Amino acid sequence: MRPGRIRERFTGRIAGVGSTSGVRVVVGRWDDSPWGAFADVMVEDASGHRVLLAPDERVRDFVTATYSFDEHVIEPVSVKDTADGWQVSTPSLSLRLEVGGRTPLGAALDLVPSRVATSPAWCTVIDPVARVVMRGVRTRGTAGSGRREWYGATSVRAVTRIAGEWRGAGLGSLAPVDPPCRFGFSSTPARPSVTDVVTTIDRAG
Repeated sequence: MRPGRIRERFTGRIAGVGSTSGVRVVVGRWDDSPWGAFADVMVEDASGHRVLLAPDERVRDFVTATYSFDEHVIEPVSVKDTADGWQVSTPSLSLRLEVGGRTPLGAALDLVPSRVATSPAWCTVIDPVARVVMRGVRTRGTAGSGRREWYGATSVRAVTRIAGEWRGAGLGSLAPVDPPCRFGFSSTPARPSVTDVVTTIDRAG
């Protein structure tokens, strides 16, 4: 790592889903980070309006230094396990996810040792493959303020059903994340899924 740089790791899961209403949602559920556990939500509606839901100003400032939004909202973000998936709750969003088994990609990722799969070097090597296999997905990239990011996935499970509301309107039923979300250099996979991931961020100190 270059002098004057800080490298931070965020370990957790990312859920990405589309809906028949045209709303696409990406939920970051971070179990281990430099700030402890937290969750944030990125929403893009059918018109292309992009909204960040962040639990506090620190998370908002950190996320918006990397990703682009049309609106930032600071409000409580709760993600809890249910018998068959997740319940995501904020004042703006209610989203219930039913999560199924591993996808074929998830089974393939299980063959790669976690230490390798989450390393920036591996993420760099497989990035060209990810671009071809999963439209809109990148495993490495650059962002604002000279930041560099690597996404190291270790497992993928399918989302099989959703229910909920966004700002008082029903989301409808589950649909692909299509078109890809436009928050940053990488989108979530088109197939609704929950990905176990380690995100490594290299930034100026």
